[in-house]
Amino acid sequence: MSAARRIVYAGFATPRHSGGVHVLTEHVRLLRAAGEQAWLWLPNPDNRTDWIDADLPVLSGATTPIGAADLLVLPETPTIQGRDPAPGARKVIFNQNHFYTYAAGIPGRDFPGWSPPPAVWVVSVESRDVLRTVLPDLPVSLVPNEVDGDLFAPRPTDRVRVCWFPRKRPREASLLRQILGNDPRLSSVELVELVDAPRSVVADTLGTSTVFVSLGHSESFGLPVAEALASGCLVTGYDGGGGHELFEAPGAWQVPEQRPLLLRDRVVDLLDRATELAPLRTGNRAWVLEHYPRTRTADALREAVATAFARPGADSVATHPAAWLDVLGPHFTAFA
Repeated sequence: MSAARRIVYAGFATPRHSGGVHVLTEHVRLLRAAGEQAWLWLPNPDNRTDWIDADLPVLSGATTPIGAADLLVLPETPTIQGRDPAPGARKVIFNQNHFYTYAAGIPGRDFPGWSPPPAVWVVSVESRDVLRTVLPDLPVSLVPNEVDGDLFAPRPTDRVRVCWFPRKRPREASLLRQILGNDPRLSSVELVELVDAPRSVVADTLGTSTVFVSLGHSESFGLPVAEALASGCLVTGYDGGGGHELFEAPGAWQVPEQRPLLLRDRVVDLLDRATELAPLRTGNRAWVLEHYPRTRTADALREAVATAFARPGADSVATHPAAWLDVLGPHFTAFA
């Protein structure tokens, strides 16, 4: 390993906690622990958000130099056909959602038309299989997400609670809230919508909930489901596509898309059988921590980095992808 080489992750200082940016910060930490010079790159030094830890190494600015020995890691959006953010540089597209691959426009046959062509990293088996199909000329590596079993864990409670995130399906969530709230069988159940909640509050809520309702939509993985499993919740709802692997957990039940009454019935059934199903709550935690440990992520990341560094690279000045966010349209991030 060359001490001079750097790995620079282009990310965003979102005002609320972002699962995608959080994964970038964890990559930086894992790579630093492995002896790499890894950095998170933000476009503006004035908008660093308070949920990104102050000790995380950060570069800032609309542009940054990328050396011939370096690796630049870019998000899947906005990736614009033929608009290379760092011509000549060694690059990886870290695609955390295959549904957003072409969010910035119609691709060409040589997508994305960058020089040299990038490698691609993904976070789920579904994303890997999809992108190997649609990008057959680019190398695609799986770097699975880790699940923080220290933060997300069952906690003592005397409550009976059901929770969900409404952000990906706000219209259906509004129906679900009324359907559950109007059901006399759930009159003593606490219903919690997690809206723009800090990560610590999410962990507290999941850790004291009996049932988590997944309202995933166009997911590559679905980290909230994984965190709910680690928290000892029974899980029901939608896998969002890429999250189907998480519903292999012993205490997780899929429901057909956009069927809020079926969701209600499943929630009621799970609460009625909560005592009987208690071993499955323990099993969910054991299952997800076995399948998504930190060591698996670290090993896959080191292998993906080694493969990426075997590809060519030259000196360049990189433009942060924030420069092209406007191509996504004003409503893209509403449900992203």
